Amino acid sequence: MRPEFDYSAAFSRNIGWVTEAEQQTLRSRRIAIAGMGGVGGVHLLTLARFGIGAFSIADFDRFDIVNFNRQAGAMMSTLGEPKVEALARMARDINPLVDLRCFPEGVGEDSLDAFLEDVDLYVDGLDFFAFAARRAVFAACHRRGIPAVTAAPLGMGAAVLVFAPDSMSFEDYFGLEGCDEDEMALRFLLGLSPGMLQRAYLADPSRVDLAARKGPSTIAACQLCAGITAVEALKLLLGRGKVFKAPWGYQFDAYQNRLKRTWRPGGHRNPLQRIGLWLGRMQLQRMKQEALKHGKS
Repeated sequence: MRPEFDYSAAFSRNIGWVTEAEQQTLRSRRIAIAGMGGVGGVHLLTLARFGIGAFSIADFDRFDIVNFNRQAGAMMSTLGEPKVEALARMARDINPLVDLRCFPEGVGEDSLDAFLEDVDLYVDGLDFFAFAARRAVFAACHRRGIPAVTAAPLGMGAAVLVFAPDSMSFEDYFGLEGCDEDEMALRFLLGLSPGMLQRAYLADPSRVDLAARKGPSTIAACQLCAGITAVEALKLLLGRGKVFKAPWGYQFDAYQNRLKRTWRPGGHRNPLQRIGLWLGRMQLQRMKQEALKHGKS
């Protein structure tokens, strides 16, 4: 006979790094996560083990075999299964008392209000190229005063930005309004990681194709993102510890054993960002020309 679940016992080893009162605070909080793939799925499971008591999760996709290298819910037993269903089951296996609101159609303008209802924190788990959905969610969080964290798995590291009611907004920082898809990709990538630490050890540059919306990824980066995001979530939800908010950001790269903190006042308008974007546009143009030369597009 299985023993009954006991919340206090299940998360008792958190006590010491958080107080018992703080653990109960975490239990009473709701986090919204859009995207249950590479980072979103492991965000959910990591935060569930922190004892967060409620989640709103969204994803319209199903697991495919190409997800196996990095996505927490991708296994032979879940092939073809909706990601939201698989991750919800895994979260309930950690904490049967967790309050889950599932959005299997993903997040859109018609579901944003319900998705963000009673939410204390938003964690970005959307696909890198899901710009329309990402902009809509971050704008809604800004209007509602909900802090939001995005952690990008880049190479074998993580690049982190925190947007809060008293910081720059997502749109002010990245400046994606009126941009085409290529420009959005460049601005998002360079805004996340001005230091571009991951570039130094890329083994096969041909696998990075912003124009085709493709790029390599690793589970190491996804897990680093989840650990870092969980700590930022803890600080934001408990109101203690230093949080570096946009236009501050930071990137940790495990391969290079480097931590780089960045400050970009003005966001995309910053002179250093403008130079980086100009160089990025030149590189993207060269990549397109190479692709045409080899018959890839």
